[in-house]
Amino acid sequence: MRHRTLSAMAAIVVVLMVSGCTTGGVDSTKTTAIPPAAKDVSTSDLAEGKAQFRDANYGLAEKHFRKAVELKADDAEAWMGLAASYDELGRFDFADRAYAQLLKVAGRKPQIINNMGYSQLLRGNRKKARALLLEAKAGMADATVVNANLELLSKG
Repeated sequence: MRHRTLSAMAAIVVVLMVSGCTTGGVDSTKTTAIPPAAKDVSTSDLAEGKAQFRDANYGLAEKHFRKAVELKADDAEAWMGLAASYDELGRFDFADRAYAQLLKVAGRKPQIINNMGYSQLLRGNRKKARALLLEAKAGMADATVVNANLELLSKG
């Protein structure tokens, strides 16, 4: 009786070992469900920040733009997105810091000055907003966006 039990147990162990060690059934195809990671993580955060901003998800946009500038401190586009996100969130103290860093990275460009003017418009600082928007308008070839911001200023 004892011999049969040991033989049965040995047979079960052999079956388990053989079935567990086969490699013929392993699927070696690559998955397409997970996209490959971007080579530059700051680039993927920048793209995600832009997408979230376009969808008016300003909190998520801020998170991605902040990560992008943490990874690449000289990325003017990421600083611009971060500042604009802070504006939309009403975090003007952080927006001012982001604009200051943006000016260091990119210089005093009309598009930046326009955004700074819009930031002042959101805060209700009409005089400062007008001065910045007029400065931006003077430097732009196509002042459509600045004119729209000036129009908003005149309505308020």
